[in-house]
Amino acid sequence: MTYAVYTLPSLYQKIIIKFSKIEREEIQRIVLQLTENPFVGAQLQIKSLREKRLGEKRLYYLVFEDLKTVLIVAISNKKAQQKTIDLIISKINEYRKYLLELLKE
Repeated sequence: MTYAVYTLPSLYQKIIIKFSKIEREEIQRIVLQLTENPFVGAQLQIKSLREKRLGEKRLYYLVFEDLKTVLIVAISNKKAQQKTIDLIISKINEYRKYLLELLKE
């Protein structure tokens, strides 16, 4: 079963677009990997929150098994890892609502 993979527009517009071509290609490779197996990254504090390494950075994503979707929500360095994880967990319901609205379209 393949999963749909989405990226928060603000993440793309403010961060990913500024990455080098090589980093953007690596993100694209990760996205393709996540469509086939969203559980390839390291599991974090909750089952649906995972991360993939992107060089010195971490790419954070949420897996919504019931919706068969993955939402890439953040990228940070190791130093900001815990702060980023805490923020994602605090906004998980908002991310789910965002996806539900997106899937309605």
